[in-house]
Amino acid sequence: MTSVREAAVAGQFYPGSAAELEATVRNFLNDADAGQGEVPKAIIAPHAGYVYSGAVAASAYARLEPSRAAIKRVVLLGPCHRVPVQGLALSGADSFETPLGRVPVDKDAAAEILDMPSVEVFDATHEIEHSLEVHLPFLQVALD
Repeated sequence: MTSVREAAVAGQFYPGSAAELEATVRNFLNDADAGQGEVPKAIIAPHAGYVYSGAVAASAYARLEPSRAAIKRVVLLGPCHRVPVQGLALSGADSFETPLGRVPVDKDAAAEILDMPSVEVFDATHEIEHSLEVHLPFLQVALD
């Protein structure tokens, strides 16, 4: 059975309709200064509502677009705002959903780190958390 982590903040932190969300993200990316130089191996981007942080987040994600076909895996780390956790809390979901569709979770990679100290599957912290979710539409648009 497939488990989907449904969008928790669509329509609040970012547009809830697919068409409006895609247009919003594309506008942010088109307006962003992608900078010069190599594509970064890691980025740090804000995770607030798009009205507050969309332009800044887009400036980070625009740096990835030149390598959109080459990037095969993204690792997202974010804080827990509502349900505390000690260590790292993986989602048990098979995918995360946004209005733009489902983003699959690499279950094999997740399984490999479960042996690490302080890593556990803890879905409660993901249910209403926005810190990872707000990045997904940028990834869906910026990457293949």
